[in-house]
Amino acid sequence: MAKVVITGAGAVCASGKDPAAILEAVRERRSSIAEIRQWDVTGWPSTKAAEVADFNAREMVDDRKLHKLIRRTDMFGLYAAGRAIGASRLLPHREGLADEAAAAISDRTGVWVGSGSGNYENNYDYFPTITAAKGDLVEFGRELANTVNPMWLLRSLPNNVLGHIGIKYGFKGANACITNHSCSGSLAVIEAGEALRNGEADRALAVGHDTPIEPQMVLFYSRLGLVASESLRPFDAVRDGSIFGEGAGALMLETEASATARNATVVGEYLGGGYDTEGLSLLAVRDDGDGVARAIRAALDDAKIAPADVGMIVAHGNGTRPSDASEAAALRTVFGARMPPVTALKWAFGHLISAAGILETTVALEALRAKSVPGIATLETIDPDCGRLSISAREQVPTSDIALILCRGFAATNAALVVRAA
Repeated sequence: MAKVVITGAGAVCASGKDPAAILEAVRERRSSIAEIRQWDVTGWPSTKAAEVADFNAREMVDDRKLHKLIRRTDMFGLYAAGRAIGASRLLPHREGLADEAAAAISDRTGVWVGSGSGNYENNYDYFPTITAAKGDLVEFGRELANTVNPMWLLRSLPNNVLGHIGIKYGFKGANACITNHSCSGSLAVIEAGEALRNGEADRALAVGHDTPIEPQMVLFYSRLGLVASESLRPFDAVRDGSIFGEGAGALMLETEASATARNATVVGEYLGGGYDTEGLSLLAVRDDGDGVARAIRAALDDAKIAPADVGMIVAHGNGTRPSDASEAAALRTVFGARMPPVTALKWAFGHLISAAGILETTVALEALRAKSVPGIATLETIDPDCGRLSISAREQVPTSDIALILCRGFAATNAALVVRAA
């Protein structure tokens, strides 16, 4: 089975526009969660989010013509993808090859993308026409073409990032778009890694992107009791919910043979992944963390390592009471008294939903190289239900060069990634 290495990483969120900058913000205990600016939140039940404050479409995607065909979330995804590709130095290598060899590179480079695909803003273009028609569907249909952007369908496609990566960079290999709530980005990494191991490709770009900060998402999550009032406080006794963030993460994965052949700089290694569902309902999770524990064990088995080999854990830590408590139970079940240092990152840049797992993986790799397990700045009093975890408000030191990154989504889905820093 082919060894899978990481030759490039890219990320963007409210805390920074590359993994190193994001880690720096986290280590300096800076939270990017603030009042929502994209619309007037006066009177709203929830008013906080972690927005990319200085969003510039041209900085994300330099092709202005493309801006008419893609959404904000796609721009983040393409930006992170471009940074990972650039860091890998794959394109200069391909450009220096003869035509036949260059074509072989393109044919054997795949793309896997985890996409949100659930944002209600896709339908906002229709609201003025619906309002003006006053319930008259004939009138609505007559005016539709005059008021709704004819590119609406193309702008709303969940696989836009996947398609435009292939178009821009000429990657023609195996590919897939995954839409599985919060686990989407993590699953993109797992599926890309499996494709390399099984010989479907020699290189695979994995991307996760999402922009859940929009009115209906905030309102509906608030009504479900999932959104915090002021701050996101993983594992804290007074935690009261999660808070949205936005952005993307990307990893360039390659077989070791591919990276060696082009003398690429290796920044890490993908060791394995695991995922499952507890099979309950859309919102319920088991108190004992059974699904999380099974995902962790599957990832460790896939990586062929023992729990004691893990040097740090990046918990999902979304700040909701049942999720944090059951995740803590799962970690106690798997690691027992030999718990490595545990952290959670969403307090700094929010919950990026589909991009959460993969972006936090890029930050975990940076943290391992810096020999840092960042503290949870909003942690004051550990909830007894989350006890016996090696968590702290202060920075800790990893016990090895291996990190476990956890991600959870609706329908009690769970994903776990294991990576090693170079």
